[in-house]
Amino acid sequence: MIRFAAALVAATALAATAQAKVLAVTPGADAQERLQTALLDAKPGDVVQIAAGRYDLSDGLSLDVAKVTVKGAGPDQTILSFKGQRGAGEGLLVTSDGVTLRDFAVEDSRGDGIKSKGADQISFLNLRVEWTGGPKETNGAYGVYPVESTNVLIDKVTVKGASDAGIYVGQSKNIIVRNSRAEFNVAGIEIENSMNADVHDNTTTHNTGGILVFDLPNLPVMGGHSHRIYRNTVVDNDTPNFAPKGNIVASVPMGTGIMVMANRDVHVFENRIDGNATAAVMLVSYTRKFDDKTYNPLPRDIVVRDNRIGKNAWAPAFEGGPLIKALLKEVPPIMWDGVTTHAQSPGVAKVRISDGPVLNLNLPAPGEVEKARPTITPTVGDAKVVEPKAVTLPRPQANLEG
Repeated sequence: MIRFAAALVAATALAATAQAKVLAVTPGADAQERLQTALLDAKPGDVVQIAAGRYDLSDGLSLDVAKVTVKGAGPDQTILSFKGQRGAGEGLLVTSDGVTLRDFAVEDSRGDGIKSKGADQISFLNLRVEWTGGPKETNGAYGVYPVESTNVLIDKVTVKGASDAGIYVGQSKNIIVRNSRAEFNVAGIEIENSMNADVHDNTTTHNTGGILVFDLPNLPVMGGHSHRIYRNTVVDNDTPNFAPKGNIVASVPMGTGIMVMANRDVHVFENRIDGNATAAVMLVSYTRKFDDKTYNPLPRDIVVRDNRIGKNAWAPAFEGGPLIKALLKEVPPIMWDGVTTHAQSPGVAKVRISDGPVLNLNLPAPGEVEKARPTITPTVGDAKVVEPKAVTLPRPQANLEG
């Protein structure tokens, strides 16, 4: 009986594979219609194969079929250009599970480059999203933008020119961002209101801020925690902030390497951090007004260790930074606002920083910079904070490579 069941499963899988089709799309007239039709007609297991060439598209594309692969000939060969896009939406929107997007580029979308919403087990592989006119406030907010998802893989993705975050994962769980490059964005890589993220072996350079780990109030998913930020190269983040006013990242100072705000259980280790004028690492509380009674605005259970830190913090642009620079002459590369207690934060926030020296602002409450009592210490804290477990993804997603 067991052998029969196994044979039946194998036969079913083989039949599904045999039924899978390749829907080929080539450049030329009516490419918009033919490409969108392929995305609509695809069945689970199918591959929408986009041939090499430039596709000048006037409207966004969408996919709502599970277990489809959308594959180009390479991010410099298959180019979906939205320079003539009439609407303000994303270039490509995915709302189905088990989708793999790979080997193509999205350029100059009016809104986000590639967005997925509620798309579990989604993989972004060997992609490029770029606004070719360089950093501008009118560029789309996000390059690659999965939100409200579980099991997210981003591998070998390059994003340039996003007016918010190049690579952004929000309100999601079980995330790997690896082997990717973000440059000339406001935020290079951002993990927001999410749980269990491994961000490793990426390069973030010439952004306003390299890597951000945030948790914000008044969102459907809050309480972000358990992230490992490691083996990244975070260098020369020197682009002036060009985010539209009012956006949370509009307050990120130019020259920020890694910034952790109001998140829990974040470990930052074995990164190379150099050439960031404001700070190599900033640990800060959320300072805007909020009325969410469940929100904790403090960074807590944070570990910063074993990073290779070069020249940073020669022109700190965070609030009060220029004055502190004038007082101290030299500002340490790591800054912590020093807030350890808050009415909505039970207990005392634990922070352990072994990569000194450290600037501790010793603020009595979030944002009270006028009451700062800055001190410089070789290290901060000795409390043991257990490192989050490595993120694991379901097979075969775990073995996908860009």
